Amino acid sequence: MGTTQQPTPTITQWRIDRAHTNVEFAVKHMMFTTVRGRFADVDGGVQQDANFTQSRVEVSIKAASIDTRSPERDAHLRSPDFLDVERYSEITFRSTRIEKTDGSHFRISGDLTIHGVTRPIVLETSEEGHGKDPWGGERAGYTASTTIDRREFGLTWNKSLEAGGWLVGNDVKLTIDVQLVRQD
Repeated sequence: MGTTQQPTPTITQWRIDRAHTNVEFAVKHMMFTTVRGRFADVDGGVQQDANFTQSRVEVSIKAASIDTRSPERDAHLRSPDFLDVERYSEITFRSTRIEKTDGSHFRISGDLTIHGVTRPIVLETSEEGHGKDPWGGERAGYTASTTIDRREFGLTWNKSLEAGGWLVGNDVKLTIDVQLVRQD
């Protein structure tokens, strides 16, 4: 008996549109205020097949591009107390599994590396739409979110408060709005 060769799935290549992509975070300050920030320098892409069994997501973020609208705080976040951007210049995410949960929702599992430490995370993701742009290209938009414990990535700096508790919260909420451009 001969073996039947499975057809090779068609892979569609997408690149992140850096001008229309936001990676934002939110963390508690003094236990009662939320500080929000973003990373301005994000790059990467997606390899997508029809049933997502061979799809992949890879993202690279320049850690020094952190922006919380406070130059002093940003300098502290770039320092060895936090991101240590001189030693760990990039934050990366590489998917290990993509699962479609319904028509427009996905669960993207992967490895997030921050501060030289890699941990598995899951991004709850939804497709926001796709279509042709005015220049004849194809674009797609997605949002994704997760919460990480910064201590798991070696980001342990903190100060205790006189009234109890800590200056910087441990849970960091990540929200990603990405626009992709199809590559032909």
